[in-house]
Amino acid sequence: MRFCFIFLLILAQSAYSAAAESHGVILLYHHVATDTPPSTSISPEAFRGHLDYLRDNDFNVIPLDEMIEGLKNKETLPDKAVAITFDDGYTSIYDTAFPMLQSYGFPFTLFLSTGPIEREQRNYMSWNQVQEMSDAGVLIANHMVEHPYMLEREGNESDEAWIARLETELLESEQRILEETEQSHRYLAYPYGEFDPAVKNLLSQHDFVGLAQNSGAVGFNSDFLALPRFPLASIYANLETARTKFDTKAFDVELLEPESPVTSVRNPSVTLQFNPGNYNLSQIGCFANSQPIPMEWTDRENGVVKISATEEYRGRRWRYICTAPVPGERRFYWYSVQWIKPD
Repeated sequence: MRFCFIFLLILAQSAYSAAAESHGVILLYHHVATDTPPSTSISPEAFRGHLDYLRDNDFNVIPLDEMIEGLKNKETLPDKAVAITFDDGYTSIYDTAFPMLQSYGFPFTLFLSTGPIEREQRNYMSWNQVQEMSDAGVLIANHMVEHPYMLEREGNESDEAWIARLETELLESEQRILEETEQSHRYLAYPYGEFDPAVKNLLSQHDFVGLAQNSGAVGFNSDFLALPRFPLASIYANLETARTKFDTKAFDVELLEPESPVTSVRNPSVTLQFNPGNYNLSQIGCFANSQPIPMEWTDRENGVVKISATEEYRGRRWRYICTAPVPGERRFYWYSVQWIKPD
């Protein structure tokens, strides 16, 4: 009897261990074309190269809802799980990416901005095309009505009026998608990947999952109001670098401070806590613009580190990236911190 108990206990621990190592990667594309803005485009040839690599290297391309709900419920995902997503609703997704993905048998998700569809705007697909994709099993989700900068105020708009306006647009877009496709997953891809605590709280109030554009893998302990995705366009579409991202795992990490990605300076500091996992704290490195950032372990026993950049970064958005090798595998843990300077 005692032997049976011990055997069952070992089995239970093994099952928990396997589940505790569940990870996923969400890929982000926009245009699949050569005549669209390079910063958001991948050529059809390069996109096919990505799909070939996923097919030929034992990746499990699964629906986004299977990945998200599985992780939220702490269920085991298949190893090397990948979900493919597209933002906006451009015609090249329908004309080029859709038939290509069908030929590989890969599921994918379209985050749709409904305003350009309603206006039959040039370079955007039609509702009939969206419905055709939906009928073929494509998951259709929310990207707001007009793809707004969600952190921007209109005129002298108060905080209350700003959030109320975003709430109206969020729910209007979700309703139109439901009416046209009979789908309502309550997944929002933040336009431009921008959010702050107030925007995340809006999503939480309406039981939405938020998806961002800062790179990294997803796991049980990810922030389901700002799930990372790997943007793959321009120089980042190169297969030599993209294939490392396909194969990443998620750190168990908490962002201790600051709470918001919005910053008034160009070299903000951040404090992270790396909880115990299958990685060595001494092998964690953090980078921006491919250059190391100084790291101070303020409480190494508990995995607390302060990252203080010395360089000032340009642009409206940038990120700090932390990685560590997976022991015994040619893979990496990957986490990034998003920064946004709206002014």
